[in-house]
Amino acid sequence: MLSQEDNDYLCHIGPGTPMGDLMRQYWVPAVRADELPAPDCAPLRVRLLGEDLIAFRVTSGNVGLIQNACPHRGASLFFGRNEEEGLRCVYHGWKFEASGQCIDMPNEPAESNFKQKVRAIAYPCQERNGIIWAYLGPRATPPALPDFEANMLGAEAVISIIHRPCNWMQGWEGEMDTVHQAFLHSGATRLQDTAPGTFDHYIARTPAPRFAVMDTPYGTSYGAWRPAEEDTYYWRIAHMLLPFYAMIPAGMMGQQTRFAAYVPMDDHHTLHWEIGRQLIAREELPPEAQGSEAAGPTERAADLYQANSSGWYGRFNMVQSAENDYLIDRAAQRAMKSYTGIPGIRQQDMAVTESMGPIYDRAKEHLGTTDALIIKTRSRMIAAARALREQGTTPPGVDDPQLYRQRSGGLLLPREANWWDATASRRAEFTAVAG
Repeated sequence: MLSQEDNDYLCHIGPGTPMGDLMRQYWVPAVRADELPAPDCAPLRVRLLGEDLIAFRVTSGNVGLIQNACPHRGASLFFGRNEEEGLRCVYHGWKFEASGQCIDMPNEPAESNFKQKVRAIAYPCQERNGIIWAYLGPRATPPALPDFEANMLGAEAVISIIHRPCNWMQGWEGEMDTVHQAFLHSGATRLQDTAPGTFDHYIARTPAPRFAVMDTPYGTSYGAWRPAEEDTYYWRIAHMLLPFYAMIPAGMMGQQTRFAAYVPMDDHHTLHWEIGRQLIAREELPPEAQGSEAAGPTERAADLYQANSSGWYGRFNMVQSAENDYLIDRAAQRAMKSYTGIPGIRQQDMAVTESMGPIYDRAKEHLGTTDALIIKTRSRMIAAARALREQGTTPPGVDDPQLYRQRSGGLLLPREANWWDATASRRAEFTAVAG
């Protein structure tokens, strides 16, 4: 368990907090590109790392991310006119380009140079394959974008986002907890209903795996193994990449490239991104990888979401929520048609992590052996934030984008094999950037 001090250190991400300063060293996913569909389109409210910001696409197509409050009198720039390469406040007509520089003050004398002295807080943005990334850090020249393979393969990647009304760490820790897959998501699967020799069969036969966890240059990694055949183990290998990324072990390693991001809007709200691309069709997989574990990344159907509103928390809210108990079906639960009675894998994750409250008090938990990755990753994050604050040490991965060229997934290995060494080449496979 964590002390209250460490729990606060880990979870709070506002400006000036140790963890917030750590996250500002990195590029972060801020806006899905189709949320700003055309030049001079309507601005968008974006709450990111505890700040209220306005995103807008200027006439040339570039994206700006600027403070919400106009530097003149504090009126919201959300109501601004997006026109001719800048966002104009409707209160007094002050206009700001994407860099934040004021370029017009029509309420001031024509000979005044006051506009040259006024600059709004604005953050650099880069758009790559459907994601608008933002850099909220201190460097005049930001580092390179992280080399996430799924974000570097052109337009084929699937991008889905869910608003999660809880602390970012709760969602991220859910990805660290591979054991819950056998219960929360697959608890109603009977061994006799699975095909012998498949990943699904191995999970149903041995719900509780054994764990190996380790620090890595980009964060932490784990391997969870279960007995497969007499001479093999079934391994599920995954990575937690600083500051809030996860590569989960769904499917066979090499079948797909994907990553998740738990991007803090503030301490109590998270945008959960999933970006992925299928590399191998299900029918091309070996027999052991057939079944539910072969499921690839899919975009969530529009009817699973509420209509977006323009509020700070109005984007990507699912129909299933705490207010309707995630549409739990108790009859289906009793009949073991579903272990939880809650439709949907991610909705099941939402129910358990959001029910912990906005920020879970980790001083009350009792962690077991299968929580080893959670323990190690928390320690890694706290150590990185302290090293930045106390020694000025740049956090892992900031200046080495190639560290993010990883793959995760499941596979069978001989029982005598070292799981990390035996998967080195598969984990490091990387497809060249399209175009």
